[in-house]
Amino acid sequence: MKLTPLSQSLVLHFGEMGSRWGLNRTLGQMYAVIVLTEAPLNADQISEALQISRSNVSMGLKELKSWNLIKLQHIPGDRKEYFTAPEDVWEIAKTLLVERRKRELDPTLTSLRDALVQEPSSSEDVYAQQRIREMHDLMEMISSWSGELENMSSGKLATLLTLGSGLSKILEAKDRLLNK
Repeated sequence: MKLTPLSQSLVLHFGEMGSRWGLNRTLGQMYAVIVLTEAPLNADQISEALQISRSNVSMGLKELKSWNLIKLQHIPGDRKEYFTAPEDVWEIAKTLLVERRKRELDPTLTSLRDALVQEPSSSEDVYAQQRIREMHDLMEMISSWSGELENMSSGKLATLLTLGSGLSKILEAKDRLLNK
């Protein structure tokens, strides 16, 4: 399988962005190939497209499955496993949000909760717990908000994001009126 120049440039970019999204470069590239290819792909095709070892692809596919970013698909008459990404990019975004929350936000919230139940032994600890409470409350709001986003339809998510810039302008106008 050979990538077109258009796909190749995006695959390289997704590889660079992968580390910023919580994935490594190879996973980012693999995911880009799967997302940008209409037909389901098997490990050999992904290996050929990216010029990486079959074993590296196998490990990457396991990781992408653990992130719930790809779906296994069987083709009648073919013993190979094929993989696809959700058609809806909003579903991909929601999945990334959910998985990152599980891997990053939830363990941090647990640590913050553990710190909050400890009895402060000094004025420094009292101050630290105050700051921990603020971080905890913010992260709880983010977690709750992301849970709501997870359950929204793609159409509602698009509408919500479209409203974002309008809401910002409304809040700025409200602030100007209140500060007169």
